[in-house]
Amino acid sequence: MMYPYEKKDCVLSYLVKHLAVPVDQIPATGRVPTCCSQCRGVVLTPQPPLLVVRLLNQYKMPLFAGNKTQFQSNIQRPTSLRSTLHQDIVVTMMLPSDSPDRRKYCAKPKSNQPTGISTRKPVAQSILPPLSPLLSMSSHHHLGPNAPTGEIEHINFLSEHIGKLYLNDEYSDVILTVDGQPFHGHKVILAARSDYFRALLFGGMRESQQTEIELKGTSLVAFKSLLKYIYTGHISLANLKEDVILDVLGLAHQYGFVDLEASISDYLRDILQIRNVCIIYDAARLYQLQFLTKVCGTFMDRHALEIIHHDSFLQLSPYAVKELLSRDSFYAQEVEIFRAVCQWVTASPDIENASTMMSVVRLPLMSLSDLLTVVRPTELVSPDTILDAIQEQIQSRNSDMHYRVPEENVALARHGTQVLQGEMRNALLDGDSHNYDMERGYTRHAINETGDHGVLIKLGTQAIVNHIKMLLWDRDLRSYSYYIEVSMDQKDWVRVIDHTRYFCRSWQYLYFPSRVVRYIRIVGTNNTVNKVFHIVSFEAMFTHKEVKLAKGLVVPKENVAMIDKSATVIEGVSRSRNALLNGDTKNYDWDSGYTCHQLGSGALLVQLGQPYMIHSMRLLLWDCDSRSYSYYVEVSLNMWDWEVVADKTREICQSWQTLRFEPRPVVFIRIVGTHNTANEVFHCVHLECPAQCEDSALPSVTITPSPVASCPLNLPAIEDTASSPPVVKPEAEEGDP
Repeated sequence: MMYPYEKKDCVLSYLVKHLAVPVDQIPATGRVPTCCSQCRGVVLTPQPPLLVVRLLNQYKMPLFAGNKTQFQSNIQRPTSLRSTLHQDIVVTMMLPSDSPDRRKYCAKPKSNQPTGISTRKPVAQSILPPLSPLLSMSSHHHLGPNAPTGEIEHINFLSEHIGKLYLNDEYSDVILTVDGQPFHGHKVILAARSDYFRALLFGGMRESQQTEIELKGTSLVAFKSLLKYIYTGHISLANLKEDVILDVLGLAHQYGFVDLEASISDYLRDILQIRNVCIIYDAARLYQLQFLTKVCGTFMDRHALEIIHHDSFLQLSPYAVKELLSRDSFYAQEVEIFRAVCQWVTASPDIENASTMMSVVRLPLMSLSDLLTVVRPTELVSPDTILDAIQEQIQSRNSDMHYRVPEENVALARHGTQVLQGEMRNALLDGDSHNYDMERGYTRHAINETGDHGVLIKLGTQAIVNHIKMLLWDRDLRSYSYYIEVSMDQKDWVRVIDHTRYFCRSWQYLYFPSRVVRYIRIVGTNNTVNKVFHIVSFEAMFTHKEVKLAKGLVVPKENVAMIDKSATVIEGVSRSRNALLNGDTKNYDWDSGYTCHQLGSGALLVQLGQPYMIHSMRLLLWDCDSRSYSYYVEVSLNMWDWEVVADKTREICQSWQTLRFEPRPVVFIRIVGTHNTANEVFHCVHLECPAQCEDSALPSVTITPSPVASCPLNLPAIEDTASSPPVVKPEAEEGDP
């Protein structure tokens, strides 16, 4: 067999001498670091060496593939004639084992060659897997990755070849000039990529007859990046400054690159910071990018005070300032917003009518002292406007005022919120809901029979609030009772939450009709361990979330018998705590995944985090065999008064159980097994409350009180603060908080 190279030549030499291919194009973008007389050269390149593969296929040399480690460990062995390294794939070209030329072009074995390797056949063939069909032959190699049978995908080659024309004057038929620098272009490529250039170059305008076109008002650096994107479809934003990225965004908007606009918007969203959000917001408004504008607005709402105090705020356009400060969700003290607008006006002396910018400031929300000592001396607001603001304060009801309503926690120190009453006040608003124990991390007040003023919070400014979230101390199983009142002046108090007759624990998720609030008072009325009320964390906010209320209690849609909703299992045996409430309805067997109790003694007792108005439940009874159970379910508010809501003592029950009953307040749920056809233990895998399935699918359950039954419940009205059921309060042990 004859091979197309001379005795002292290698494959690279053949390509250069016989095919007239320049060395720097083997492959086109690669380089040759080594090429010895023994043909052990390696080509490093990001593209496959197609010429080499074609050559080998032409002369039917076998190909083998492996990874870099395998290649490097075998490159010195006598079976390797010529190799190419392509990223993580090694293509090794082997001479036929019976070739007389093999001795001439293969390296001699080294003395330290590992034993056990036969030299009678290619080593690579014995230890490396054969190439996939896509690489075993050159025709398959060009089908493209993951190409279906009969389909050819060469998009990457197309992009590579067109990309070579970027900044290349070869075949150029137009020159685009930006800031005096020429860029050679190709009309057909520009027109195919952009409607703007299609109209400019082929739309019959004057520029369509010119070979050199000046693009005025265009950033040089940004245009060069965009031009590269036009030819290659690639642009690296991480290597560009933010102002250049915004210039590229402007050009993408101007030239109609919608996908590029969206990609840049996604990148800008990810790098939003206090220092750059203002200029990004301004650009998003200018180019009418609604998604990016909304993202920036939300970010600025959450950092309103930092935004108006940052120097970049002074660079906002007049329209951007008006739009931003007109947002109800942009929450900061109105006097701080007024000062920020004054600084903006001072930094923008070319504004003709500065007083019009003051229209975005809600003067009636400012105190009388601020109006007279802060607003009036600036002379940016007329005396009549100040008097009108004072009159509106006096004559309007609080609920009619145009308040700022952020959908975030307003009970923060950075918003000026303070704790006026209570012991260890600093802990309540520090935002730390994890690091607390018996000695620290909470705010408290004594529970007195004569009444106590509780924990008093003053918001930094009046705000509309309809949602409170707070964490009661929960390092043990104690429960609390409490109520919450709100006021504007500390004279007229309105009770928005009344949980004086209920046992509550851990996180409280409280909702009530929206009210204008300046002061919030939390008063504890009961602790099942001692006479101290403890709060770890407190949040107050306005939310647009739709929550149904009945008699002051939340009517939940989602399952509230879950650990992350503060529910807990008080009684029952299980290999893992709260297995009944972890939401896992698939992973259970004979040994784990269920909670049980002995028939005739005990029960499964669950406490919800707070009282809810409940109308249904769903249970999963252990069903790994054909056994059946009987049981009944009771509910209570205080663990003394129980009412049966489902009596299945005379029925044969298996697997899923869906229970419906008249809506009622529920804090405690007790499931009592009365029969098991297999043994003397009742097993329950899962509890959800309310049942998480369509109402139409819920079977009706007629409640017939059983002999186990209970005392009826009297539902308290939200304003009713009558005496609570008697509560047994054990003495606190030493070390209790």
